[in-house]
Amino acid sequence: MSTLRIVLGDQLSRGLSALSDLDTDADTVLMMEVAKEGTYVRHHKQKIALILSAMRHFAEDLRERGVNVDYVRLDDADNTGTFTGELERAVARHNPERIILTEPGEWRVEQMIGDWRERFDAEIIVRPDQRFFASRDRFAQWTRGRRQWRMEHFYREMRREHDILMDGDQPEGGRWNFDAENRRKLPAGHALPHRRRFRPDGITAEVLALVGARFADHPGRLEPFGWPVTRTEALAALRHFIEEALPSFGDYQDAMKRGAPFVYHSLLSPALNIGLLEPREVCEAALKAWREGHAPLNAVEGFVRQILGWREYVRGVYWTLMPDYAQSNALEAERPLPDFYWTGETPMRCISEAVGQTMDHAYSHHIQRLMVTGNFALLAGISPRQVERWYLAVYADAFEWVEMANTLGMATFADGGRMASKPYAASGAYIDRMSDFCGRCAYDVKQKSGPDACPFNRLYWAFLIRNEERLKDNPRLAMPYRTLKAWEAARRREIVADAEQFLSTLKGHEWNEAG
Repeated sequence: MSTLRIVLGDQLSRGLSALSDLDTDADTVLMMEVAKEGTYVRHHKQKIALILSAMRHFAEDLRERGVNVDYVRLDDADNTGTFTGELERAVARHNPERIILTEPGEWRVEQMIGDWRERFDAEIIVRPDQRFFASRDRFAQWTRGRRQWRMEHFYREMRREHDILMDGDQPEGGRWNFDAENRRKLPAGHALPHRRRFRPDGITAEVLALVGARFADHPGRLEPFGWPVTRTEALAALRHFIEEALPSFGDYQDAMKRGAPFVYHSLLSPALNIGLLEPREVCEAALKAWREGHAPLNAVEGFVRQILGWREYVRGVYWTLMPDYAQSNALEAERPLPDFYWTGETPMRCISEAVGQTMDHAYSHHIQRLMVTGNFALLAGISPRQVERWYLAVYADAFEWVEMANTLGMATFADGGRMASKPYAASGAYIDRMSDFCGRCAYDVKQKSGPDACPFNRLYWAFLIRNEERLKDNPRLAMPYRTLKAWEAARRREIVADAEQFLSTLKGHEWNEAG
């Protein structure tokens, strides 16, 4: 039976379910570079280059193993620019009886696959993605009968189910998490480790030239490019993280520093999310380091939590609540995304650092995404759809299944608490406590109002006032709302007016779904 097996750009895993019973004598693997996937939002140049280079390397790996690969390049003269168009051409070339693929990572692609069943005569077989700890059905099962979803509850269940960091039925160290120990600011003069980057080979150099020519108007710098694009490089990146960064990751995972985009973070999420690494092996490498005494428990638990906890949880939220979830806007935020999210040109040092690093590397670590760019968007009432499309566009590790719930549930609280227990709103004091950004900022983080005050301070109380009816009964916001209750109406009006004065200075670009 002739079979066409599709491998998408975020499915570059040898153990992919679509390839599990591949017959090298009879089957063909179809891989497609199409313009639509690079432009449905204006993806960062490095993100596009990462995926295309990794795809080309993966195709070469398959060919070396004797697999027949039908590879459609972006610059092929007859390329139709879409998955459907390229599959139609491939079906004409190969006349398959079956088309096998692994379930995709984004809702829009799953809907596209549904259309293929009616368009093509071949049998369409979609297999579960087995590269996760929890299947979509497993997460849906977990949600049944639960009035409230919380990552912590799901995470503990996953720990037990997969026997990770467990001592019998109790957590190792007697605690489920070590968050309280993982909030240290980097000391002055602290030397950070040199982080390994990977020199582009001939394939990557060719892709960089192609992306520079075809996507010149997309955000971000194309070079220096240092992401791993092969399985071998990804494993080397994993070893480097375990040896050089994991031991201090726990202490400083929330820390931010001028000119230091990576700190002690793993930098593995792009490789994980396109399939060059698998979550089980990454967690096992961290666990091995702890068992051998190379890394402390607070670092290993904090890292495992990101993968076994948050990564699995946001995927479950996404697939359980789509497609309506994409339009979430519980706080009715409608302000356009400010231009400085694309340029980094703002006197706010924290924003300029976070956005600048994003444009340089298609990367910014999770605290900068949540508590700087995300926090500002929340406080300023920026449209969550525009914020979400921005996060999807600019980060190399961003695919809807992992990015959307983080943005709508965590950063902007647009889902009204479906995913998180409170909005992650904070004044400038938090950023000052966890970074060195404020010392050289044009604004004064100690001032609460007025033109020289930190904008986060000016916006924080106005945000609480503006959303009081929605948020005042949230137990995790009881303290600030007790403070607000004691304020006279005149003071509230002054706070809101001061915030509105600042917000009136923001300039947002003309926006559409493609950013």
